[in-house]
Amino acid sequence: MEKDILDYAKDGRLTESSDGKRYEWRKMIDEVKALGRPLMDEEAEQYRVK
Repeated sequence: MEKDILDYAKDGRLTESSDGKRYEWRKMIDEVKALGRPLMDEEAEQYRVK
C-alpha cells in the first residue's frame, strides 16, 4: 500500500512552525539576485527586523 503525505503529517501544516524572526524579504531577495547565490546565515541577519 502506498503512503502519502497524510500518513506523515502530524497536523494540517505543510511547513515548520515560525521561529518568530522577521526579515525584510524584498531586500533579501534583491541581494540574492545580485549575488547569484543564497545568503549565509550571517548575511541574512543584517536583514532581520529587530
